[in-house]
Formats: sequence, structure tokens, C-alpha cells
Amino acid sequence: MIHTKSTLLTKEELETRTDLPKWLLREYKTFKNTVTDKTFPCYFGINGQLKGELRYAYITQRDWSNLPQALIDFLKLFADPNHKRHGLFVFVEPFSTERTLEDYRKQFWEILQYLHEVDEVEWPIDSPRDPDHHLWDFRFHGEPIFAFGNSPSYKQRKTRDLGNAMVIGFQPRKIFKGLKGTEQGGIMSREKVRERVEAWDHLPKHPDISHFGDPEHNEWKQFFIGDDSEPIQGKCPFTHKEIRREPS
Repeated sequence: MIHTKSTLLTKEELETRTDLPKWLLREYKTFKNTVTDKTFPCYFGINGQLKGELRYAYITQRDWSNLPQALIDFLKLFADPNHKRHGLFVFVEPFSTERTLEDYRKQFWEILQYLHEVDEVEWPIDSPRDPDHHLWDFRFHGEPIFAFGNSPSYKQRKTRDLGNAMVIGFQPRKIFKGLKGTEQGGIMSREKVRERVEAWDHLPKHPDISHFGDPEHNEWKQFFIGDDSEPIQGKCPFTHKEIRREPS
């Protein structure tokens, strides 16, 4: 069941409310300090944080039930053209001790699977259900969304370490209008960001990073990249409800 009370938060709320969990306030402060560093690779993240354009939510280890409504309310912002560049960042209550990258990746996909299970909006007929299809993308409430995981387990790719909590970014594909992989604006923006990412990480671009629609690329693999330069192997942990229900 989806909670109807939204827990979508603004920058002002996170910086003024005193009734929020202490762990969340600590992690938000780390997040804020990281993404407002002038050398941080993502221009959109820097500007979004400074201008108060981002939105936030949080879930605990025991309860994820508020997340679907927060994501629904976030998607509603896009009815207003002024909100086209917003992103949602979800803080996941830290484990009692830091875990491995695989532990965070596993939980990341469990959270996306949970969102899919409670989603009441069916995917379009022509939207691929199989993550190995090059045009597959994650959908929620009818919207295609790019999701990406950040966690403290990243020791080399520092751009994916935003604090002691796993932080999941959600970006509706509408954000990238005019910045798609084959469009000039998208190519230029992407190359600038990637140059800065390589400077932060001291590593070349991860081999699974590409643009949506690349026939040689699987979108799901860049949702939670490795802390190295090796391509991700194996099957995607996500399973569409319709595929699971098919008779064997």
C-alpha cells in the first residue's frame, strides 16, 4: 500500500526542521558540502543544490512505504515547466556498519523492485520489459526514470560517495530534453561532466557508461556502476511483474 502523506522535502525544510532524524540531517549536510564543491563534476547537481531546485526524501532500513508517494509527488512537479531540471535524492538510513559495494547494490535493486511492485500504472505496450533490451528503462507511475546509486563503499570512484548513507538519485527522462545522447547539447554537456568525473576519480570513464538508446549498451548497468573499470557481468536483478507471471 502506498502512503498518501508525502515525505517529499525541500532544501529549506532539511535545513530548518528539527523533527527529522539526526542521521538524515548529518547525511544531508555531507551531501550538501560534497555537491556544492566548485570542482564537483555535475553542474546540474551544483546549481540544483545552490538554487534549492532539488527535492529529497528518506527511508529507513525497516520501512520504505513512504517512498512511492514521495516519488509520485516529485513527478507531479514536472507539470510545471519551471521544474524541468529538478532531481530527487533519496537517503537510505545507513547500516550499523559500512557494507560492501555488492550489499549496497543488492539493496538498491531491491528498492527499485519494491517501487515496481507497488506501482499501479502499467508500462506502455511498446516499452521493453527485459533489461537486456537496449531500449529498456525503469518506469514508475508512467514515467521513464534514470536511477543511480551512490554509497560509502566507493573508494575509487569518489563521485559516487556522498556520505555514510546510500543515496539514490532519480531523474525523469524529461530532464534530459535537449540533452539526449545523440543531440549536440547532450554530447557537449556529457563530455564536460565526464572530464570532471575522471579528474575527481582519477579513473577513466566506467565502460558501462553510455547514452540511452545505444544498441551496444544496457541502461541498467549504469544505475549502479562498479568501483573499478570492469564491465558489469551477469543478469539484471530487476524483474518486470509481467515476466515473472509468465508460465514457464
